[in-house]
Amino acid sequence: MIRRAAWHIAAALGFVALAGCNVPPPGSLGEDRRESVVIEKARAQGAERITAEIHFAAGELSLAGGAKEFLEADFLYNAPALKPQVRFEETGFRRRLSISHANPPPAAGNVRNRWQIRLGGGVPLDLVIRCGAGENQLDFREVPLRSLEMNLGVGEVKADLRLKLDHDVEAKIQGGIGRAEVLVPAEGVDATAQGGIGNIHVIGLERQDGRWKSAKSGGRAGRLKLDVQGGIGEILIRAE
Repeated sequence: MIRRAAWHIAAALGFVALAGCNVPPPGSLGEDRRESVVIEKARAQGAERITAEIHFAAGELSLAGGAKEFLEADFLYNAPALKPQVRFEETGFRRRLSISHANPPPAAGNVRNRWQIRLGGGVPLDLVIRCGAGENQLDFREVPLRSLEMNLGVGEVKADLRLKLDHDVEAKIQGGIGRAEVLVPAEGVDATAQGGIGNIHVIGLERQDGRWKSAKSGGRAGRLKLDVQGGIGEILIRAE
């Protein structure tokens, strides 16, 4: 009961905070604007390490793998402050991709903001995602992950981490105010899940010495090393 009350209070505070960020002047919202960005995989090849950071404030975020190029992204927004900023830096054998908003997003009126991001290229990726208020659909199954750091923010998140695991992948998830469902493979998972005043539910993994592990040993070459830190919201971890 206490946890549920705390969740509602924190959620209200979260949305009030968002509402205080840069309320747009009259007439600043307009027709939908659409942009597409492609970064060729040739620019990523030869890199020893690639870091990608995605900072999403509010709206609908969809992320998946399987792109023919390194990045294929489509954006839809109806306020200048929501214009996405995409940067790709090349330094020696390192690459860095960042996607963010130009300014704090408006939080009033009929705001529309949708990002559809697809990643590819085959180079192992260190990925950081800051989810915002709204819906976040994150399908990592075909993303060439080496590591993942994800902050769940205020919104609803569904993350699919049912990876092939031909190498070890480290994933850290920091809980937020909203609700998150995280899908993991039935084999090759070694997880910790703790902290926060919200709820963390684990289905399909066995509790062993304070950790959650796959019931099946399997024959996978790698493991998913998952560290989940709870927040105020609810997190469901399901092995399938």
